[in-house]
Amino acid sequence: MIELKGIYKWVNTGSNRTFILKDINLSIKEGEFISIMGPSGSGKSTVLNIIGMLDEFNEREYHFLHESVHQLKEKQRAALYKQYIGFVFQAYHLIDELTVYENIETPLIYQDIKTAERKAMVADMLDRFNIVGKKDLFPAQLSGGQQQLVGIARALISNPKLILADEPTGNLNSKQGEEIMNLFSELNKEGVTIIQVTHSEKNAAYGSRIVHLLDGRIEH
Repeated sequence: MIELKGIYKWVNTGSNRTFILKDINLSIKEGEFISIMGPSGSGKSTVLNIIGMLDEFNEREYHFLHESVHQLKEKQRAALYKQYIGFVFQAYHLIDELTVYENIETPLIYQDIKTAERKAMVADMLDRFNIVGKKDLFPAQLSGGQQQLVGIARALISNPKLILADEPTGNLNSKQGEEIMNLFSELNKEGVTIIQVTHSEKNAAYGSRIVHLLDGRIEH
């Protein structure tokens, strides 16, 4: 499903080149649950953002579902990730001015889905996450755990094949964190591929495979 071949990413400052990623080779099959671990600054989030097509890289190849991402134009990449990828962030990234309902609905608006169908899909998500009673509230009125549930509901609404989660339980207490991880396990059993970046050994253990990064390289 995902093939990173010898990926390099660097930043040039004057005549100095600082490497963020060096020779990253990673292949991920559909239906896997991968945990990426490593100290701060090791390049974990950068790998996630490259997989999610939010970040570019300088060298070599990235293949996603038989598409050569490195050869696509920005518009084609955007279409690809909107169709297949859902993001869950540590900081929730909810839109403050929108209600829970509107936040969850947002990805569908970009997909030209008819209003009636959108309503049904959002209702289904609200129901699944037991947040029907919260649908008219704004993010600021929710607890961290509830905000993260809304973030996950939004990531799932367009039935992505792949979920990318960056420290998904970072701002949650342990009970809320456990609920979120159990939810990811359920989704993975349903066939969704999941890649999470985490500092937590406990969360990493939910994955079927752990990838360790250090100084921009994968440790073997």
